This record gives sequence, structure tokens and C-alpha cells, in this order.
Amino acid sequence: MPQRKPLHLHVPEPTGRPGRDTDFSYLHLSAPGAKRRPPVDIAAAQTNDLAFALIRVLDDDGKAVGPWAPDMDVTLLKRGLRAMLLTRAFDVRMQIAQRQKKMSFYMQCLGEEAIACAHALAIGEGDMCFPTYRQQGLLLTREDNNMVDMICQLYSNTRDPMKGRQLPVMYSSKKQGFFSISGNLATQVIQGVGWAMASAIKGDDKVASTWIGDGATAEADFHTALTFAHVYRAPVIINVVNNQWAISTFQAIAGGEGTTFAARGAGCGIASLRVDGNDFLACYAASRWALERARSNFGPTLIEWVTYRAGPHSTSDDPSKYRPANDAARFPLGDPIERLKKHLIIRGVWSDAEHEATKKSVELEVATAQKEAEKFGTLADAHAQDVSSMFEDVFKDMPAHLLRQQQEIGA
Repeated sequence: MPQRKPLHLHVPEPTGRPGRDTDFSYLHLSAPGAKRRPPVDIAAAQTNDLAFALIRVLDDDGKAVGPWAPDMDVTLLKRGLRAMLLTRAFDVRMQIAQRQKKMSFYMQCLGEEAIACAHALAIGEGDMCFPTYRQQGLLLTREDNNMVDMICQLYSNTRDPMKGRQLPVMYSSKKQGFFSISGNLATQVIQGVGWAMASAIKGDDKVASTWIGDGATAEADFHTALTFAHVYRAPVIINVVNNQWAISTFQAIAGGEGTTFAARGAGCGIASLRVDGNDFLACYAASRWALERARSNFGPTLIEWVTYRAGPHSTSDDPSKYRPANDAARFPLGDPIERLKKHLIIRGVWSDAEHEATKKSVELEVATAQKEAEKFGTLADAHAQDVSSMFEDVFKDMPAHLLRQQQEIGA
């Protein structure tokens, strides 16, 4: 018998370790406007080429080119730009508030604003988002956003709508179609597919939009969700935000360099798109395509949003320990806000002066909401929920052992 050779375990090596420039050639950038836009009723297998491409609309001059260029009026485009500016201003101020010990923890979406803000403008009333912790733009883009409640949740103060039971940034808003964020990664994907299946069973026309990061696609729940979405043709959009980095590991650890994350949907018989996540127009167009496909009973869509986490993973993270300092500046897709700003300026409907005025306006809006929220306390001044509230909203009829515990604390 031939002698068996020893096996060697392959461990992916992060491309962007400190001291070496990241090689972004694995992104396989397509030229803006180069990729076809298929009809929404196309068979899933016939979208496979789009799982290995990159759908882009804005070119280097700021022009919208190609079949994916959406028909968006100027008012909607301006609203999208303002939403991205508001989201970035919110992140900046909340990051500072965390450093001032007004909250324990915060997570920015710096550089990723286009994805959630464009998606929020595309989805319909009654659709349900199952987000992760970097989609605050889904809430902030809405005209009925309640920024005061969001900040109170971050502070876990007496007005916190979650009553101090969720970590900061884990918002929840049924009214705004924003399902409670889970700290356990990938759980919301299978939940979103289940919600979509229930919507179809009821004969409803609502779509679920569920979110996951590139690293969490290694979780079993993600693959189970793909199976159920495909088999039951669930009206769901599975959004994979590939921002290149998990908390300290490059996306190659989750298999992102061997193939694309969109290809995982194609392998499960799901229509799959790979989209420039820093191109606001491409984000809106792809979201609308997937929504129309789901609402027309043509099944689920997986979208890989290619973007870059420009900031730390959270306020507990130091990215200088695992990626080069110039990594974000070298990322080839650019800043989403600057790209949409340039597009509006070349169309003659925006200006540098209007841009600066809008920045000041949204910064004031955030500061005003923060001032109002701080009337109800912050972590720094120990204004927290009454301890007796822990017994509420759990059981319809409180069992005897909890009644005894409640009495022991004098509630």
C-alpha cells in the first residue's frame, strides 16, 4: 500500500496584517455600468454571474451609468444624502459620549452608511428588517425616526424603551419595522426567513430583510436560513455586509477570498447579487430589484454588499493591532457620502455650501436629541431603570417564586 502523506491544516492568513499593505485585488472590481440588470422573474440560476461580479452605477466622474441606474427623483436623492450625513453625525457624537462614560459601549457604521440608508428608502411600510448592530441608518433614515429613544437606549436610562435589558446599540422598534437586535450572531437570519414564510402563509405582501456580517456567515444558522429560504421560496432579502473585517480577523477567515459571499446564495439556488456597497444608487437599485422579486412571489435574494469598516469594530476594539493604518484610505470604492455628493453636484442640484449647511443642520439635530435624552439620565450619573422593572413583561401571570423575590426587594 502507498504510504499516506501527512495532512496539513490550512489556516487563512490575513492579507492586511500590520506592516503590509492590503491587496484588494480579490474584490474583482467591475466597471461602473458594466453589469446587466436581469428581469425580476428570472430563474435564480440565471443570476449566478452576478454573484461573482460587482454591480456599480456611479463612475469616477459622479455620473450614473448602466442598466442598474435607478430612476430616483432629486428629492429622494437629497433625502438619502442627508440620511447618511445624519447617521455619520450620530455616530460621531455617540462615540464621544461613550468616551465620556455616558454609556458602556458603542458601534459605528463609519463608511457603510449608504447600504442601510438606501435600503431604508427602498423598503415599504410594513416590511420587517432583522438587522445586526451596524444598521442604525435603517432607523435614522425614516422621517418618523425617534432619535431621543435611540439615545435613551444607549444610555440605559429611565426612558430606555428596552428597560435596560439590551446592550447599547441593540435597538428595537416594531412600529418602524426594526426587529430586536441579537448579540448572538446569525440568529436574526433564520428568524427573518421564518417571518417571511409566515407573511407568505398569511397571504400578506410584506417582505423580510435580514442582515448578517461577513464573519458571521460561518455560523450554522446562516446556512440553515439559506436552505429554508430556497425550499419555501420565502419573500426575504438576505443581506451580507462584507466590510472586510470582523472584530480582529480579515474576511478571508470566513472564506471570502476563496469565492464571494454572494456565491453561497447561488449554491443554494437563491438569486444572488454582489453590489458596490459604497455606491448609494447601486444600493437603492439592488434593494428595489430584490424587493420587487420577493413581492412578486419569485423568491428570495441574497445580496453581498461590498464595503469597508472604516472605524473600529466597537469602542472596545483597537484596529491598529491587526490592520495597517492606511487600509481604509486605500480601499478602492471610496467614501459613500462623497460619491453621492459629487453625483448631485454634477447634476447641478447640490453645492458645497448646501452640503456644509446640511452637515451643520444634522449635527444640531443630533445634539438637540442628545440633550433631551440626557434629561432622563446617563450611565455616568446612575439614572437607571428601577430594579423592580425586571419582573415586568415576562409572564402574563407571575409565578409564586418571582412574587416572593419581588416582595424581597420591596417592590
